[in-house]
Amino acid sequence: MKTKLSWDDLALFAAVARAGGLVPAAKTTGTSPATLSRRMTALENQMGRRLFHHGAAGYTITADGRALLAQAERMETAAADISQWQKQRAGPARIRISAGTWTSMQLADNLIEFWRPDCDWVPEFLHCNLDMDIARREIDIGIRNRRPDQPWLAGQRVGYVDFAVYARDTDVKGWIGTSHDAAATPSARWVMEHHGDDITTTVNDPRLAMAMAASGVGRVVLPVFVGEYYSNLVRLSSSIKDLRSEEWLVSHHEGRHERPVRQALTALLSFLGSRTSHLDNDPLVTEATLA
Repeated sequence: MKTKLSWDDLALFAAVARAGGLVPAAKTTGTSPATLSRRMTALENQMGRRLFHHGAAGYTITADGRALLAQAERMETAAADISQWQKQRAGPARIRISAGTWTSMQLADNLIEFWRPDCDWVPEFLHCNLDMDIARREIDIGIRNRRPDQPWLAGQRVGYVDFAVYARDTDVKGWIGTSHDAAATPSARWVMEHHGDDITTTVNDPRLAMAMAASGVGRVVLPVFVGEYYSNLVRLSSSIKDLRSEEWLVSHHEGRHERPVRQALTALLSFLGSRTSHLDNDPLVTEATLA
């Protein structure tokens, strides 16, 4: 019997334990649910302990599982500290920045507006619609749609993000929805709730939705900063009140004092704040459903 524990197995175990199931853990780890199931069973056999209650409710962690998770998270923190130490070599520090699809694209497209090659830091973008772990330094800065509620995180509100309806022209009546295997974003839910019967087709990536809308396939809901600047689509509505969201810069409460992280936060705050202030006079749609 194998006696040496695999760190990979412990990392996958931690992902399943935090997600509470195989399917959500598969999305964050890139490992199939079948493989996760097999490896969790093997880990339980190797440990000689029941780590999960297996049932219809998903993978509910046991008392032994919680004890192992605490140990695994300490190992994750140690690994993150080593990674941070490794990055503290000569040259600019890499600042890992996580944001959703549209904000990531805008930051990359407008990099010259807030970063220069002679800065003490270099941006490293991670496009992700799920919150990545700042406590274990998976990222240095997260751009999120809500105030952080963990005591080890610091946040500063940048402003608001508004959404509106766009299409190739006013004659387009159908809608483009989101497929079941894509992230259930608020805008995707809004389209399904209010225009589900009029969905012409679905996609699993919002960038594909914008491209198909430009081809006349259907209407699409986009952030205003995207629809106004990144496409040749026609705007068909004012901002949708139900979809207005806050925008926050989030970082570790201690890590934010590191010079490169502080410089990156200042630069991002200036760029994203100017984007919000330019658009914040837009009126809001008061009725949820648009014709």
